Amino acid sequence: MKKLFLATGNRKKIKEISEILVGYEILSINDGYKIPDVVEDRDSFEGNSQKKALEIAKVVNMPVIADDSGLCVEGLGGAPGIYSARYSGENATDESNNKLLIEKLKSIENKKAKFVCVITLAKPSGEYHSFRGEVEGLIVEKPGGTDGFGYDPHFYVEKYGKTMAEIPEIKKKISHRAKALEKMKLEVEKYI
Repeated sequence: MKKLFLATGNRKKIKEISEILVGYEILSINDGYKIPDVVEDRDSFEGNSQKKALEIAKVVNMPVIADDSGLCVEGLGGAPGIYSARYSGENATDESNNKLLIEKLKSIENKKAKFVCVITLAKPSGEYHSFRGEVEGLIVEKPGGTDGFGYDPHFYVEKYGKTMAEIPEIKKKISHRAKALEKMKLEVEKYI
């Protein structure tokens, strides 16, 4: 079985990606690997994803998958965007980020949003390939559901009439991360 290393410290992301990438031996910090904190200082999801994947591939010396993802809200000019995880400050939590998001949207009519994910697959040699996935929805003030993380309880998917946090099984198929991973799965054999 081919090995892939997931370059994230987010255990919920590790679980989610591992469930989608069946057929690979997925390694992560859960397996005792120590990885450096990579400063996400690029100005795009693509840039941050590529930087993480390339730096960590050199450290673990195997193919690495890194993602950068976030929420882009039309009425906020695309914010929080690449700052989604730390939207409410340096010690941001899901709760504080969601609270700030809802506060900022109170007087804004346009609540259309999309989740964006860019997955980069990198080799220690420096070769890399990136894959982008998006899912559209609306931000709702009242949270719904307990499954999921981040902005999922406030991200309403019109087609299903529920938030992402209320449709965990469907999320595995339609999420921004699932779409990027599906694109990657079609190509991954060429690169590892």
